[in-house]
Amino acid sequence: MSRPRRVGLPWYEPEHYEALRAGLADGAKLPPHYETWRIATEQMEREVQRSGVDVVRVSIEPEAFGAWCEQSGLPSDGAARARYAAEALVETAAG
Repeated sequence: MSRPRRVGLPWYEPEHYEALRAGLADGAKLPPHYETWRIATEQMEREVQRSGVDVVRVSIEPEAFGAWCEQSGLPSDGAARARYAAEALVETAAG
């Protein structure tokens, strides 16, 4: 039996949520309240886990993510957050 795939889930800490919403290119698309975002994201996380995929939360901190986007030449949008989380998983696996 093969080991389940792993995916990185961009995760926002409550203390960073407002700063992220304000600074992200698509921040206005995020729910205005952290709890609304958290509940919806945890529900999606459970659905993905039920499919046999290992979900790893990757914290998105405003300064670190902003610097990574600048270095990578990417806008701070959902696609960049997904890529950031995926790269963090690779780095974690590499040791």
